[in-house]
Amino acid sequence: MNKTFKQALWLCLGLMATNTTWAQVKVEGGWARATVQGQNATGAFMKITAPQTTRLVAVSTPAAGVAEIHEMKMEGSVMKMRAVPALDLPANQTVELKPGSYHLMLMDLKAPLVKDGSVALTLIFKDAKGTESKQQVSVPVTTGMPQAHGHADHKH
Repeated sequence: MNKTFKQALWLCLGLMATNTTWAQVKVEGGWARATVQGQNATGAFMKITAPQTTRLVAVSTPAAGVAEIHEMKMEGSVMKMRAVPALDLPANQTVELKPGSYHLMLMDLKAPLVKDGSVALTLIFKDAKGTESKQQVSVPVTTGMPQAHGHADHKH
C-alpha cells in the first residue's frame, strides 16, 4: 500500500470510530410541548446520557427559525430564563432537560406544533477534544409532560 492510501484508510477508520462513539449518546423520553394558534415558541425536553464527558453545544430543527439551549432558575424570588452556550454532559450520568430547568427552546415556529405530531431535532455535541458530532432525534408533541408507567399520582 502506498503512503497516501494508508493515510486515507486510517482517516476513514478514525471517522467511523468517532461516529460509533457518538451513536452511543442515549436520548430518552423526549417530547415537545404543543402550541396554540399564534404561539411562536415552545420547549422540548428529554434525558441525555453520554458515554464520555461531552457537551450539548447546539440544537437545530426545521420546525423553528431559532433553537437554543435554555436554563430556568430562581434568582432571588424571580424565575429567570436564559440561553446558555452549552450544557455539560458528565460521562455516564443522565442529564434531564425538563420544564423549569434546562430545556430546548424552539422559537420563531414555522407552524403550530400539534398534539400527537412530532418534531425533528438535530443535537450537536462536542467532546473533550473539541470534536463535534450531530445526532438526529424525533420527539412526540404533547400537551404536557408524558406520564410514565401510570405512576403520575404517586408521591415519592
